[in-house]
Amino acid sequence: MENKLAETYKINLSAKALGLFLLRVLIGWHLLYEGLIKLTDPAWSAAGFLKASQGPFSWFFLFVANNKAWLGIVEVINEWGLTIIGALLMVGLFTRVTAYAGMLLLLTYYLCTPPLAGLSYTAPSEGNYLVVNKTLIEAVALLIVALFSKENDLGLDILFKRQPDRGLPGGQGRQTNSFSQ
Repeated sequence: MENKLAETYKINLSAKALGLFLLRVLIGWHLLYEGLIKLTDPAWSAAGFLKASQGPFSWFFLFVANNKAWLGIVEVINEWGLTIIGALLMVGLFTRVTAYAGMLLLLTYYLCTPPLAGLSYTAPSEGNYLVVNKTLIEAVALLIVALFSKENDLGLDILFKRQPDRGLPGGQGRQTNSFSQ
């Protein structure tokens, strides 16, 4: 059954595909969990994180933190963005668009609190960073997931993969997706 499924959908089970699958699922879990924690904690607010902003874009993040309307919008986008992006990455649905969206969200966090020389933050950090931190690494990892999403068939995107019409000799003919078969 597994070989027939892999053969039918032309699933790539290479080490590269498995590595991309693991990267996508692990980042998805991280984002999903962060989103769910924020959604279920009534005391959570992005204000503290935004008010700690330093660096070249701090003026924007401080503006958002001090404006209730903008803060409310950013909090909803943050909570639901993390949750939805995480869930879609985990199941491998709309992977390319979702990975780019996750990358943009993570780059926003990075720009809010960039690890640049001379900047110090009140929140404790798990290590000492200069320019590169875990947030930037995770954003670049999502770029890799997005760039190679066409080669990674281990997710629900396989349902939309175009397949040759198996009704003609040699499997040649018009292209269809798996829903029309």
